[in-house]
Amino acid sequence: VVAMPLPTIDADPTQMRQLFQNLIANALKFHRPGVPPRVEVTAATRIAPSGESRVEIRVSDNGIGFDMKYAERIFGIFQRLHTRAEYEGTGIGLATCRKIVERHGGTITAQSTPGEGATFIIDLPVRQPATESQP
Repeated sequence: VVAMPLPTIDADPTQMRQLFQNLIANALKFHRPGVPPRVEVTAATRIAPSGESRVEIRVSDNGIGFDMKYAERIFGIFQRLHTRAEYEGTGIGLATCRKIVERHGGTITAQSTPGEGATFIIDLPVRQPATESQP
């Protein structure tokens, strides 16, 4: 796993740990037989048209990949592209990732080519909106 220094954002540390744990575990699980798995985590900050600072994080691997027709389906709860006999798992990891990212005001998408790996693209605000304090 190769990771560049990531920017600091307003986020729940436990949920961010779970997000990265799920994405990296998936990348390692779905490696190509006979090919050492490689996972790369990169990030870039940008200013959105709204003026808001955002960060784009990419988690890329050299695994088995998937057909892009499944790029949305993989984020559904209990959705699997392979049988349990082929790969262990419950089908909730990527659904959990999407929930975490959405709770933080962001989006997560996937790009992939079968046999060449996958890239998960996470877009998050650097700062969370202020919430009204409770009386």
